[in-house]
Amino acid sequence: MNRPTNPTIAQLREITQPPVVTGRAAAEHWAGSLYLRKFSPYFTRVFIKVSMSANAVTWLMILSGFLAAVMVLIPGLWGLFLPVFFTQLQMLIDCCDGEVARWNQKFSPLGTFLDKLGHYIAEGSIAIAFGLKAAGYTFGVTSIQWEYAFLGTLLAVLILFNKGMNDAVHVARAFSGLEKLADVKGMNLSNKSLLRTIRKVVSYFPVHRIFHSIEMTLFIALIGIAGSLFGVENIFQPGLVFALIVATLSTPLHVAAIITSNKLKV
Repeated sequence: MNRPTNPTIAQLREITQPPVVTGRAAAEHWAGSLYLRKFSPYFTRVFIKVSMSANAVTWLMILSGFLAAVMVLIPGLWGLFLPVFFTQLQMLIDCCDGEVARWNQKFSPLGTFLDKLGHYIAEGSIAIAFGLKAAGYTFGVTSIQWEYAFLGTLLAVLILFNKGMNDAVHVARAFSGLEKLADVKGMNLSNKSLLRTIRKVVSYFPVHRIFHSIEMTLFIALIGIAGSLFGVENIFQPGLVFALIVATLSTPLHVAAIITSNKLKV
């Protein structure tokens, strides 16, 4: 099907934002459905006009996520606000690459791989940068508290481990010859009443969400501002410890929830 190289926004929304995309239960980040999808077609139209492929757009997403981590290491307010900007940009472009693929009707395993790679790089490197910031490292400073840099790396390992578990579910189903996991509400719920109760309680205080790139940079910015307002010298250190405690507690619960859900049932 031939499509115009200079589509209208209405045409783009019709083709690139179908209900099957905007109505996904889990795959769509809240920022996408709340506001980013409202702006993404304007950027998607630019990418289409300059003939950028969906994979080329995804490389821009990867770069944006990595730059967010780098910006964390800038001292002062710039080191609080720039990471938030770049993670917003990352997620905006993450909307666009799929829209370009749907408009051009060109999909590939490479595109899926690059998308996963981008999120792994962003969320892992932001956690490492958070640890370096808590350790007192900024550009040009070499005398730091290495134990906090280690804790930041440990946080990154736990974040990537949890992301890897989600992808391992799809790998396990594919290796077992099962169909693709349906993105419907309730699929990720445990069959055990205790775990379902814990999940229900956690849903009221979803602190585990801070491990996404947008939430992590917002968390860093908020505690940085709080530290400045209340005169706390390095509030990033207790903030990092809090994030690590949350990651440590949520990881075994995540494993248990996956094992006791319907995701791996034959």
